[in-house]
Amino acid sequence: MPAPFSAPTREADRVTDDAGAVEVPWQTIVWNDPVNLMSYVTYVFQKLFGYDRAKATKLMLDVHQKGRATVSSGSKDKVEGDVAKLHAAGLWATMQRS
Repeated sequence: MPAPFSAPTREADRVTDDAGAVEVPWQTIVWNDPVNLMSYVTYVFQKLFGYDRAKATKLMLDVHQKGRATVSSGSKDKVEGDVAKLHAAGLWATMQRS
């Protein structure tokens, strides 16, 4: 009789790709644009991600001064949703593996 299965470990719960490597988290990148006001970008970060004013302002300044900022990360599905929400709000956003 086969041995009973034990509860899965955290290591076994990770999703792997075809090559067997552990899936890397994805990042949501917001890019600077010539259209949106800095105050609006800060507002969007607060409303979509629940960031406090200080964090939203820091991310907005990164977008403005550096040309981009990573505003969220996680699974591919989560990040795809974040990018779609940012697009709906009129911001330029992409996703990439971290």
